[in-house]
Amino acid sequence: MTISGSDESQRTAARVAGLAYLISFAIVVFVQFGIHDRLIVEGNPAETARSIMAHERLFPISIACDLIYCVAIVVQLTALYVILKPINRGLALLAAFGRLLYALMWVLMTLNLFDALRLLKGANYLQVFEAERLQALAKLSLSASFDQYYVGLLFGALASTVCGYLWFKSGYIPSALAAFGVIASAWGAACTFVFILVPSFTTLVNLWWFDTPWGVFELATSFWLLFRGLGPGHGQRTSS
Repeated sequence: MTISGSDESQRTAARVAGLAYLISFAIVVFVQFGIHDRLIVEGNPAETARSIMAHERLFPISIACDLIYCVAIVVQLTALYVILKPINRGLALLAAFGRLLYALMWVLMTLNLFDALRLLKGANYLQVFEAERLQALAKLSLSASFDQYYVGLLFGALASTVCGYLWFKSGYIPSALAAFGVIASAWGAACTFVFILVPSFTTLVNLWWFDTPWGVFELATSFWLLFRGLGPGHGQRTSS
C-alpha cells in the first residue's frame, strides 16, 4: 500500500495532537514553576512541610493539574498513532506504548503527592509518629516522584525518537525538524539511561539538558501541526 498524502482523519488528529501537547506543556510549566518550586524546599523536609501546609489549597490544584496532564498525554499519543500508523503500524504502536508508560509514571508521581499530603495532614492513625518522622516520610514520597519521572522520561524519549523517525519518513513535517527530533529525543533517552545507572552523571550534564531539546522539538512540532497542518507526504510505501 502506498500513500500520497494525509486523509481527513489524520489532519484532524494532527490538530488534536498539537493542541493536546500545548495544553499539557502549559500545565506542566504552571505546576512546576508556579506550585512545586514555590512549595518544595530541597534538602529541608521541615520547611517543605510548613510551606505545603501554609498553602494547602495549592497542593490539590497541582494534583488535579497532573491528572489533566496525564489525560492530555493519552490524547496526544492516540492522535499521533492515527497520524503515523499509515507509515509503519508496528513502530507507531511501539511509540504509543512508550508514551503510555510515560503517562503511567506521571500517574504514579501523582499518587505520591496524595501520600505526601496525607502524611503532612496527620490523620488520627498517624499520631503514633513524631512530626519530624512524618515530614521525612512525606519528603521521601516527593523524592520518589523524581525517580519515577526519569524512568518515565526514558520511555517517553524513546517513543519520541521513533516518532521522529516516522515523521522523517512521512514528509508530513519539515525534514529538518523531524531529524532534529530524532537527535534530540535520542539524546534525552541516552542521558536518562546513563543517569539511572550512574546518578553522578549530572556532574557532566545538567538535568535540564536531558529533556529540554526533546521539549523544544515537541513544542515546535505541535505549533506546526496546529497552525500549518500535515504536509503532502513523500508517497512512501507503508508497512503493516
